[in-house]
Amino acid sequence: MKFFLYARKSTDDEERQVLSIEAQLAELKEFAAKEKLEIAASFTEAKTAKEPGRMKFGEMLNRIEAGEANGILSWHPDRLARNSIDGGKIIYLVDKNKIKSLKFPTFWFENTPQGKFMLNIAFGQSKYYIDNLSENVKRGLRQKLRRGEYPGKAPIGYLHDRFKKTIHVDKTKAKLIKKLFEIYATGEYSLKYLQSQFKDLGLLSRRGYAPSISMIQYILTQPFYYGVFKYNGEIYQGQFEPIITKKLFDTVQVVMQNRGKPHKKKKHDYIFTNGYMKCGTCGACITAEKQKGHIYYRCTKKKGACAEKYLREEELAQQLKNITQKVSLPDDWADFMIKKLDQEKLDNAQSSFALVAELKQKVFLIDEKLDKLLDSHLENIISREDYISKKEKLINEKISITERIDIIQRHGNNWLEPMRDFILSSKLAKKTADIGDLYQIKAFLKNIGSNFILQSKKFGFLAKFEWELASRSDTFPNWLRDLDSNQDTRLQRAMSYHWTIPQSIL
Repeated sequence: MKFFLYARKSTDDEERQVLSIEAQLAELKEFAAKEKLEIAASFTEAKTAKEPGRMKFGEMLNRIEAGEANGILSWHPDRLARNSIDGGKIIYLVDKNKIKSLKFPTFWFENTPQGKFMLNIAFGQSKYYIDNLSENVKRGLRQKLRRGEYPGKAPIGYLHDRFKKTIHVDKTKAKLIKKLFEIYATGEYSLKYLQSQFKDLGLLSRRGYAPSISMIQYILTQPFYYGVFKYNGEIYQGQFEPIITKKLFDTVQVVMQNRGKPHKKKKHDYIFTNGYMKCGTCGACITAEKQKGHIYYRCTKKKGACAEKYLREEELAQQLKNITQKVSLPDDWADFMIKKLDQEKLDNAQSSFALVAELKQKVFLIDEKLDKLLDSHLENIISREDYISKKEKLINEKISITERIDIIQRHGNNWLEPMRDFILSSKLAKKTADIGDLYQIKAFLKNIGSNFILQSKKFGFLAKFEWELASRSDTFPNWLRDLDSNQDTRLQRAMSYHWTIPQSIL
């Protein structure tokens, strides 16, 4: 009687796999010598027996049916099969007398009704073991997800701690990721432009490759960066530090959606078109064209005849630089105001405490809703689709409130942080003008103004009135009120730099 020797290991770990199979082969060859068994061939493979489809196992059975051997030598029945199909094939070949003997060092088998019954039990136990193991793994995975532990490989910007099995922020790349979101959120830059710029800044893939456009787009659409992740279609709040806020992420998605809409193919990409300015006379949009090497901006005249004339881009650029310089604050002024704001932040802490307590109560109520929602899903009161949809809405609401709590705790509750941003922007305005990057100047002016118009070859806009509105507030400090009353300050002049725009274009 000839035997085929079969050894199997299910792990993908190469070193453990080789050692295990070598150990099986050594034991089986020693057993074969002891029992005086003739080995016709040996088959080894590293693949799970949970599902049918093992190539070496199938080849061995085919050769048995061809009559090359009529027995199998293996360590245990569970090496041959852990699923009902492969186990059934073995039993069938035993019934057809194609397999006359099965030998195991750790299991007894005899080709009798009782022996086949015991073999069936062994295969059944093997299947029960793998099924139970699968359930335990799934149960453990569900528990990890409930704790907010991400079960996969985190995206670029995060690192895995192999010993603690946790995820933490990659401080170097996280700064680039955040900057990537912030720049794209302005709506002024394309994915291709960002790809070229961040390549030079060192935003590389895990394998050290330069970022592709698809990689940039993938990063900008990953909710992982504001603290949530999806697994099997369901959203979970992660127990890892977010890199950006949900508000910034939502802004980026809107920008990407708008940029993704089909547009007419343009021959030129002019900086101050695409609805950036309107004609101050008729309210039509401003367009541009190139003549003799120069770019000229003019009214489209789509609302009828208009007497407005052309304006060369160099002249427009100089006007914008002058305006940008006018909103600049001297460094000593800005530093003094920032210092005062820091003091106001301390004085404002008490009122912030009450609001934080109120917001934390809202978070607590959302957690209760999430628990009730899960119970309703488990009891089949609501469908999985409704459960996933409502859960995502509640988690995003919770994150928004949590971010607001964090902002209040770090920066105060009301006008302090917007005022700080305004002062810092005004401080950097002169540098922006000196650099002369028209894209940066355009983005800066959009940040401080709106309703941009071109009339009589002059650029004008309505300033945003955060300063004026804040000065009317009861909490607005006297030291800033005094500065506001000084009509000669650069800031006051900047905030009054606007035109009366015709009602037709408002």
